[in-house]
Amino acid sequence: MQKETQLLFTLAQLHTKFFKFVDRRLSVHSISFSEFYVMHTLFGAPQHTLRRIDLAEAVGMSASGVTRLLNPMEKLHLIQKEQNPRDARVSLVKLSSDGEQVYLDAMQSFEASAQMLLESASAQTVEHFVESAKALL
Repeated sequence: MQKETQLLFTLAQLHTKFFKFVDRRLSVHSISFSEFYVMHTLFGAPQHTLRRIDLAEAVGMSASGVTRLLNPMEKLHLIQKEQNPRDARVSLVKLSSDGEQVYLDAMQSFEASAQMLLESASAQTVEHFVESAKALL
């Protein structure tokens, strides 16, 4: 097997392990990793607001996929949907104040999970992996 193929399979296995591990840790906050990632993306946006299509692109989902994810989040008051005052066809997604608090609490769980998952790796290894992964993006 080529090293490139082996790398992709290893990354897929790591991805699966990571999602399961983190999903279990985030469940105490009643959110999944996908919801947390959306909240993280909104938290980093100006006024915690993005166009729905830009949010979908940022988290690597289709527009319809992100809409399906956002609907229950809106019912739980984690996000708010707003109309763009300049263009009614464009919907905006905003992290609500309740959502911001859930995000900040969940970030503590996420950071603890990351430390647990990577405790056997040296700081230098983690830094090298981050830089290598960024180069692939």
